[in-house]
Amino acid sequence: MATTQKKTATADKTKGAKQADFVAAPVNAELSTEEKLTLYRTIVGIRRFEERSLQAYNQGKIGGFLHLYIGQEAVAAGITSLMGPNDHIITAYRDHGHALAVGMSMNECMAEMFGKHTGCSKGKGGSMHFFAPDKNFWGGHGIVAGQTPLGAGLAFALKYKGLHGCCVCFLGDGAVNQGAFMETLNLVSLWDIPVVFVIENNGYSMGTSLERSSAEKELASRAEGFGIEWESCDGHDVFEVREVADRAMTRARDSHKPFLLEIRTYRYRGHSVADANHEKYRTKEEIEEYKKNKDPINVLKEQLLSDGTLTEDLAKEISNEKKAEADASAKFAEDSPVAPRSEIQTDVYWEVDNDTEGRLKGSYFFND
Repeated sequence: MATTQKKTATADKTKGAKQADFVAAPVNAELSTEEKLTLYRTIVGIRRFEERSLQAYNQGKIGGFLHLYIGQEAVAAGITSLMGPNDHIITAYRDHGHALAVGMSMNECMAEMFGKHTGCSKGKGGSMHFFAPDKNFWGGHGIVAGQTPLGAGLAFALKYKGLHGCCVCFLGDGAVNQGAFMETLNLVSLWDIPVVFVIENNGYSMGTSLERSSAEKELASRAEGFGIEWESCDGHDVFEVREVADRAMTRARDSHKPFLLEIRTYRYRGHSVADANHEKYRTKEEIEEYKKNKDPINVLKEQLLSDGTLTEDLAKEISNEKKAEADASAKFAEDSPVAPRSEIQTDVYWEVDNDTEGRLKGSYFFND
């Protein structure tokens, strides 16, 4: 009786990875000067946007939750830079970085957080629900791990339609312990679905450290129980992220099989802005050590300075340019109108908005 053997990665796949020259990897060596500068502009842009978002929140301009991506910028920037025309992205509530990295404007993102009609979700989604279907970006989801079966569905659609692509589904280290994610891993392995799950492991599930929340510290190794290949890497070096993610995404596209990638990263701020006690469950020294030695902007800046791509003057110019863009987006959001009352019932049910036959077969909220 013939058996099908599925490959599983082992922990030694990443041994010596820190010594590897990720800059010289083929996927990075082929980058042009402008492409490398685009990576730098993206990472700096995310940082300046998040800093301005925090300022607006503290001024009372933004309500609800605000989950900042400061410290994790290289993950979204690196992976989205590898996207092809049939690749799709979906993520959780810490979604600002991913949105900007796929090309959404600061204006539409900031306006969304201000609850304005010019926002990407018309002011109805807020910080956790950015969407840009035209850029293959499907949110922005507030339910922990709720995006993982949706990511599997997007990837299944690609396979069903015979398209050469994959869905990259981001989740946090806390979401790994949710049942929905475990069920999704089983299904994507069973059906050979081209999805790459990216665990952005920043070490803390809200205020609970990985050591206290997970029996297995190498989170991606859970893939072995489902016959799924996996790998892990550090997330402060955008070239390392690109080198490892390129393998995962290429495999998913070419073989229509899932992949689990764990990226070790770090957030400088609390779980959300409401997490004012984030220095009580970790030390100031821990935060400062990461900022000093692993800050994604500084790591990339030093790499680009050393190869002549960047100069100190250009780095300063880019920083100022992105700060000005972020400031302008706040002004745009402040000046934008709120949604008119007439639209309170729109964007709830597709059937209602499009006056389909389905509208006649049941009652809908606001339409009884």
